[in-house]
Order: sequence, then C-alpha cells, then structure tokens
Amino acid sequence: MLSIVVPIFNEEENIFAFHGALAGILDPLDEDFEIIFVNDGSRDNSLPMLLEVGANDRRVFVVELSRNFGHQAALTAGLNVAKGDAVILMDGDFQDPPSVVPRLVESWKSGAKVVIANRLSRAEKGLRGRLFPVFYKFMGWISDFPIPLNAGIFGLLDRQAVDAMNRLQESNRYLPGMRSWIGFPTAFVSYDRADRAAGEPKQSFLRLFKYAADAIFSFSYKPLRLGMALGGLVLAFSLFMALVAVGNVFFHLKFFGMIPGDEHIGTMLAILFLGGVQLICVGLLGEYIGRIYDEVRKRPLYLIHQVHRPEVRGRMVQFPEETAAEKVQSSVA
Repeated sequence: MLSIVVPIFNEEENIFAFHGALAGILDPLDEDFEIIFVNDGSRDNSLPMLLEVGANDRRVFVVELSRNFGHQAALTAGLNVAKGDAVILMDGDFQDPPSVVPRLVESWKSGAKVVIANRLSRAEKGLRGRLFPVFYKFMGWISDFPIPLNAGIFGLLDRQAVDAMNRLQESNRYLPGMRSWIGFPTAFVSYDRADRAAGEPKQSFLRLFKYAADAIFSFSYKPLRLGMALGGLVLAFSLFMALVAVGNVFFHLKFFGMIPGDEHIGTMLAILFLGGVQLICVGLLGEYIGRIYDEVRKRPLYLIHQVHRPEVRGRMVQFPEETAAEKVQSSVA
C-alpha cells in the first residue's frame, strides 16, 4: 500500500482540485493507497473541505493538529501515522505535480529505498525566486554533510526509510537533510516545479528564514568554526598592530601615522570591530544553545486533536466478531 502525506494550511482554494488530480493519478496504478491530509491549524475552510473529501473517498483520512505547528511538524505527524509500504511526501498547492508520483513509484519498485524529486526549475518570481537559489548555493558550501540541492520534501520513502526517519526525534527539523542522513539506496526523479495553482504562499519570509536556519545549524558546525577563524584573524591583526606600535616608539617609524586631530579614530574603530566580532560569535553560540535547549525540554513536535478516520481504508477488512488472538491467527494463516 502507498501512503501519500499532504500537509495543509489554509489551502481552501486547492483542496478539491488537488484531491481529484491526485486520486486520478493514483487510481490507474492498481495499488492500494491512502491519502493522509494533515490539517496544520488552518484558519479558513480547509478542515470542513477535507472532511467532505474524506466522507466521499474512504481512502482519505484527515489528521487534525491542535494548532499550527509548522510545515515540518505536520509532515512528521503524517510520517508517524502513515502505514504504507512506501510513503510519498508532497505539498497540496500543485507546486509538487501529482503527475510525477508514478515515476516515484516506478523508481521505488526498481529497488530504491529513497526517491528524491529534484527540481530542474522553479516558477517562483520576485524576491522568493532570487533567494531560493542563493540559499541552496550557501547550503551546499556550508553543510558538513552532502545534501542534494534543489530538492525539497517532495519524494518517496520506503517503509524501512520511514521507520528510520521516525527514530530521529530532533525538535528543529530539516527533513531533506534528515532524508539524506539516513542513507539507503537513493534514486532521483527530475521535474519542473510549478507555481501555485491558486492562492498566496502560506510560508512567510520569517518562517522561511527559520527553516533556512534550522537547515544550516542542524547540519553544519562551520558557523562556530567561522567564529574561531574571526578570532584568529583579530588576534593576528592585533599582534601586527602591536609590532607596528613598538616600531613607532623605539625605532621612530611612521607606519600608520595618525592625522592630527584624529588620534582617537583608530581606537574607536578597533573597539567597534572587536565588539562586532564578539557579538557575532555570541549570536552563533546562542543559535546552537537555543537548539540544545529545545532538545533538552523534549516537548512533542506536534499534538493531534483528532484523527478523522474512515471506517474502512483501501481494501483493509474489519473483523468485529473476532478476538485479537483470532486476528493474529488469521493473519498468520
């Protein structure tokens, strides 16, 4: 059975069309499947529309979170709930085209445990369209672990890979990096990322920046090493200037002679420079310490308010008159 996990936050413009398109792609595959919509605290009519979809399609059920926990937490909830032999993660705004799903399944059946949908191009324009390539280039340089660039959450995970992902319990999650970290045989499927079918992007710039920070600080120690490098440069510069001062005093040299009336400018610049370096280093330490605090608190990544589950999912059969032991014996037989 295939499980398709789709996080939803204020997507009332796309829900009916997306479900119809996805079901139309999945039906010809001749595979049992379930579509798991994770309602991440939507404030529009998304939840009633999802419940309507579930009432008309028994292969659909809805995980309703208690509030908005964020994109990565909603995906994690879907991974924990999904029961399929393979799980496909995708967004519900048509930027991840349902038409790519058969290619993901084909690569999985060919032996890949992880199938990554790699973007050949993006349809985003404006500031977002300019910042995404910059982020991926920066991530490729700063990451201590090789992570495929131009690849988001869209892809397929075999059950073995899903179980491995569910064992990773860090609070600040960057699922594309975690997907690469677990390993397993990996295949790539290329596609062109489309624009949203309707509505405005639901990820604010603030959340995108936090997402980028989670990616950087979860898979790189280079910011800390950068702080040490800056400290070394400042120390070397200070020693050099000390030698210059000694030369000026004892050998009457005129290196870096001050202009009359500007005797204090050098001192002020040195103090500001050192203060700026220290603040940067303290800020970088704060980012890592804050994430350590998140891990120590062990708060759950999400809370489920209710799972709207149909009575029968796919071809699964209920045995209301059998005991638990009889069910086990029947399954073994």
